Amino acid sequence: MNDIRRSLLRRDSLSAAKQVLYHLDILFGGQLQKSATPVVDNETAELVEEFVFSLPKERSAPRQMTSLQELQLLEVMCSYFQEQGKDSLRQAIFSALFSPQGNVADGRRQSMLGKLVSMAIAVCRVPILNCTASWMQKSPTHQCMRLAKVLVEDYCGSVPGPSQALRDIITVKDLVPPSDLLEMVVAWVQDDSQLTLLTFLSAPTPTSRPPGSLDPTPLLGLIRWCVKAPLAYRRHRKSPPWGRSPARDPRAADGHTGPLFSRLHLCVLQILVSVREHLAERHLFGRLGVLPLEGVAKLAGELVRLVDDEADPRDKDSDGAAETELALNRLAQALQ
Repeated sequence: MNDIRRSLLRRDSLSAAKQVLYHLDILFGGQLQKSATPVVDNETAELVEEFVFSLPKERSAPRQMTSLQELQLLEVMCSYFQEQGKDSLRQAIFSALFSPQGNVADGRRQSMLGKLVSMAIAVCRVPILNCTASWMQKSPTHQCMRLAKVLVEDYCGSVPGPSQALRDIITVKDLVPPSDLLEMVVAWVQDDSQLTLLTFLSAPTPTSRPPGSLDPTPLLGLIRWCVKAPLAYRRHRKSPPWGRSPARDPRAADGHTGPLFSRLHLCVLQILVSVREHLAERHLFGRLGVLPLEGVAKLAGELVRLVDDEADPRDKDSDGAAETELALNRLAQALQ
């Protein structure tokens, strides 16, 4: 391995990174012929960190890529993962490159991953997106959220006043998502509701399982959006005390987003019905909860705080009764 490193040190940064990818291809290709689970040894991991993610080894000078070289490397990765015909090898190399290791290289690893996935979306590189889906199932939540934040910023950044709204999505604040993002999510869920249940539908039926809930799905997050939207939008459109505008029907909130949330809520209810059917088919109905109890309890607490924040004893018209009723109805329907 020292010979490989010395050879890489004689190359420029881009050429060395490409050579490491070639080395991974040969290494894992050989391992997969003998075992279904390839192993990344420490020396190979160090080569990846030093020559792909520019993390200096010991006291050696860092081998930083220029912006152009980094773009070229991303293009090389895109082409490799697209053209690699063996899914097991593609998944193994993707995991070796981007799985968190709990060290200082994780920041650079995450940054490169965000750029690669963003490029893959732009140029429709489906194999990379499939690898990313597998990566997200195995990675810590905060890593997945960081990737989601990058994609939201890249593809929803043109929304008026996006910066605050995007921060609110990532930190799950009371505010609502940008309208472009909301439209996209509604379209996805309407076109293929099973997108929200991929983990559940692809998992084998357990022979025995203690009472609990489904593996993590986006359902609770979508329910949170729908339930909190009426009160959150009301907070946004309220004028200052010296120029308060009259309350409006929450079903027409902002004219555009209100119907979108209604459509999303209907889709979520239909998905919940289909989940019950799937559970019944697998003889799991009554054994597995659809939503985690702690998540539902947290949502209820958030809703109570929103209602309390909206109540203003100085203004009899500020209690948000219509918005509160709509939010509670949506929560009740989701829990039925």
